[in-house]
Amino acid sequence: MKTIVSEKGQVTIPKALRDALGLVPGVVLHMDISGHQLVGYKEVLIDPIRKWRGRGRLPGKMRTDDYLARVRG
Repeated sequence: MKTIVSEKGQVTIPKALRDALGLVPGVVLHMDISGHQLVGYKEVLIDPIRKWRGRGRLPGKMRTDDYLARVRG
């Protein structure tokens, strides 16, 4: 795919690439040079809560409220 650099130095990323890479408004892109190529990659922020959500297992299929009541005394 081709794109043209504007007079202000702006580049439009084709929609097919934005969709494939999940580039939405507000995503931070890092730009770098590799030899004679421009390399861009998106910053991936890891939400520590989302990363671990659903991974924990309570003993004996216990409900969260019951478990918290038990461990808090």
